[in-house]
Amino acid sequence: MAGKKQFDVEIAIHAAMVQFWRSGYADTSLDDLSKATGLNRSSIYSSFGDKDALYLRCLDRYAVRYGDRYEQALASGTSGEPLRAIEAFFEVTLQRIADPDVPDGCLVAQTAMATPVLSPAIATRAIEAVGLQRARLRTALNTAELAEGEAENYAIHITAVNQSLAVMSRARASQKQLRTIVDISMSALSQVLHSRG
Repeated sequence: MAGKKQFDVEIAIHAAMVQFWRSGYADTSLDDLSKATGLNRSSIYSSFGDKDALYLRCLDRYAVRYGDRYEQALASGTSGEPLRAIEAFFEVTLQRIADPDVPDGCLVAQTAMATPVLSPAIATRAIEAVGLQRARLRTALNTAELAEGEAENYAIHITAVNQSLAVMSRARASQKQLRTIVDISMSALSQVLHSRG
């Protein structure tokens, strides 16, 4: 039928997301995107706009895919079990890193590190994604008996640890090493929460 797209948009966005995730924004060319998606340049432009617009769609897809998992993991914090919620949160990250079907690291962390060379729209989206993660963590921690401002401070710390897991995985850290990072963070948080209990 004339005018009907002859490809699955979601599959194409997923393929582009993985390509950007693997190589980064700057090192992904339109030819790379064409190979990854199976679309020619004109189809990419007519369907998604320019490279920035496609990257934003990919960031959105990534945020939904993993944001929902983080949201579910942290939901147990609303029932007064913040330690279990944070542990489940880290487990989402470790499972993503161990997944052989996706590249190492984190597309959001990768984007945040490249913000000086990205468009303002992309940089803003990455900063928003990191901020949303911090806000979710703060909400889970607010159920604990913490002093004023401590939930925010620990949310910032846990966000930083989580982003560092992505960076370390790109540097070929083993699953054992990544779990050690998580275990040390969880042990410190557990001591704080139990001292407040």
